[in-house]
Amino acid sequence: MSGKGAPELTVKSCGDLRVAVIAAQWHQQVMDGLVDGALRALHELGIAEPTLLRVPGSFELPVVAKALATRGYEAIVALGVVIRGGTPHFDYVCQGVTAGLTQVAVETGVPIGFGVLTCDTEAQALDRAGLPGSTEDKGHEAVTAAVATAATLRSVSEPWR
Repeated sequence: MSGKGAPELTVKSCGDLRVAVIAAQWHQQVMDGLVDGALRALHELGIAEPTLLRVPGSFELPVVAKALATRGYEAIVALGVVIRGGTPHFDYVCQGVTAGLTQVAVETGVPIGFGVLTCDTEAQALDRAGLPGSTEDKGHEAVTAAVATAATLRSVSEPWR
């Protein structure tokens, strides 16, 4: 979900969902904003006891997401930030994280809210981090997307007869 044109999602009856948030540790100010936004969204949705785990960086998000997806979590939110530098490292990390999280979601059927910022500058990341003065709150958005998808999956969980 991105800024302009983002859908207005309504999520109901999800307070009992088992949700985990995994957050990278690089770029502490940005990550603090993303985590705060995610936890605020979970609280607003009535999810009182989410699991919060921290990993070193964004590249580590997929392996932890896979572990959680196989341990009964119904929605996972992956938060991180990768800021472009002067080498191709940015491209490899962004591609690996995106492909890894997608693979986990498709293989396990557990929705993953993608809250990994891939920005050219730190200013762009701060503007998306949900901090005072930010124009976007990607942590909040990632939770809403993951929980809305989990609620949709619950609605189709009965076998078709």
